[in-house]
Amino acid sequence: MHASLLHTFLAHSDRAAGAAPVLDLACGGGRNGLYLVQQGIPVVFADRRRDQLDEIAAQTRDSNLATFWPVDFEEADRNPLQGRSFGAILVFRYLHRPLLAPIREAIQPGGLIVYETFTADQPRYGRPGNPDYLLRPGELRDTFGDWDGIHYFEGVTTSETSGREQAIAQIVARKPRT
Repeated sequence: MHASLLHTFLAHSDRAAGAAPVLDLACGGGRNGLYLVQQGIPVVFADRRRDQLDEIAAQTRDSNLATFWPVDFEEADRNPLQGRSFGAILVFRYLHRPLLAPIREAIQPGGLIVYETFTADQPRYGRPGNPDYLLRPGELRDTFGDWDGIHYFEGVTTSETSGREQAIAQIVARKPRT
């Protein structure tokens, strides 16, 4: 099951991917990128776990819209996004603060960020609890505040997968063309 945030803003993702593929960053099992591929949108699935990428490849073997990038985004003193360009970047349930600026740079002008992850309030509802993996209040909005905002939410909602309450922030924003 893909994130409803992605379904809601599919038309924006489709337009953003017109010039370059969508990056599903730290894709895990790839549910969100797989949804886009099913909609005819080209996706680069990126994760450090090759077994996950192999499973996604098996699910997309009849499609020419999926490509795979085995990469550790947390490797010290390295910016794996440097020199790469995407029409949109999806980030779900993942936060590595040193990547925030490179993510901004890797999205083409007119491209899209679709980001959803846990906030500092999450430990009240369950894991994760490590503040290194939790957004501070307003952090996601502040990171992309100079972009054209399409959607922003920060608060408590019910998880689509577990049915439990969770504290998250979401943003969908378009990078200015100039």
